[in-house]
Amino acid sequence: MSDSSVALAASLEETAVAGSVVASPPRRRLPTEEAPWVRRLLIALAVGFLGLFLLLPLITVFMEAFRKGTGAFLQAFADPAAFDAIILTLVVAVIAVPANLVFGVSAAWAIAKFDFRGKTFLVTLIDLPFSVSPVVAGLVYVLLYASHGLFGGLLQSAGIQIIFALPGIVMATIFVTFPFIARELIPLMEELGNTDEEAALTLGASGFRMFWTVTLPNVKWALLYGVLLCNARAMGEFGAVSVVSGHIRGYTNTMPLHIEILYNEYQFVAAFAVASLLAALALVTLGIKSWLEHRYASDLAAGHRH
Repeated sequence: MSDSSVALAASLEETAVAGSVVASPPRRRLPTEEAPWVRRLLIALAVGFLGLFLLLPLITVFMEAFRKGTGAFLQAFADPAAFDAIILTLVVAVIAVPANLVFGVSAAWAIAKFDFRGKTFLVTLIDLPFSVSPVVAGLVYVLLYASHGLFGGLLQSAGIQIIFALPGIVMATIFVTFPFIARELIPLMEELGNTDEEAALTLGASGFRMFWTVTLPNVKWALLYGVLLCNARAMGEFGAVSVVSGHIRGYTNTMPLHIEILYNEYQFVAAFAVASLLAALALVTLGIKSWLEHRYASDLAAGHRH
């Protein structure tokens, strides 16, 4: 091939490439893709909503807590009533969360592994605290266990006080929080089925060993997720606890109740200081959850976690 032919071929090739670039049509949006303006609008709405109703109030709590300096912030926790409220909140969570752990695993196991009459009704009962106002739950406990309640006389004769004492606060907290663990476990255990457990039993494993080595590893992340949510709600519960506690300062006041009292007494810095501690505990809980999701993302995906 002569030099002129090579030059002509190269020229034609460059022209073709240039022509293809110029003539390349713009990328057409797929039928399943939303318009760019719709995407931007939805993202802006989500971010704006979260910023207005979640992030901004949360920042305000911490700003108000430190508005008069660190000294005033720390002074709020020098109050013995604040210390008692913190201890009571932690004690209630320490009792309520393990109780819900046992109930949640048992209920999820029964619903996911067995077929029995009334199964749907049991699931509905588990969801009941999501739909019933916590205040109503507190009033029910008062009607049952107060001195004038259905079991009040019997409890008084036995020297047991439920209402306006720690047992009533724990019972109200358990009522409000018991769906969190069960509801995390039930869908996952139903999806997993009984195959692994049946194989373990066929190989001679005991019931406890089957649960410990087969079932628990399969549901551990859902279980941990439910425990974290249950703990966060237990520490922050207000409505049901408010009804059954009696608001006895230094005795039956949890942190949310103590915050309300401080706010009503116009002790705003102290109220926001305790509120910031409560918010910090919730943020730590969510931080642990997010870290676990990031750290064990592959395990979560393998376990069909959401």
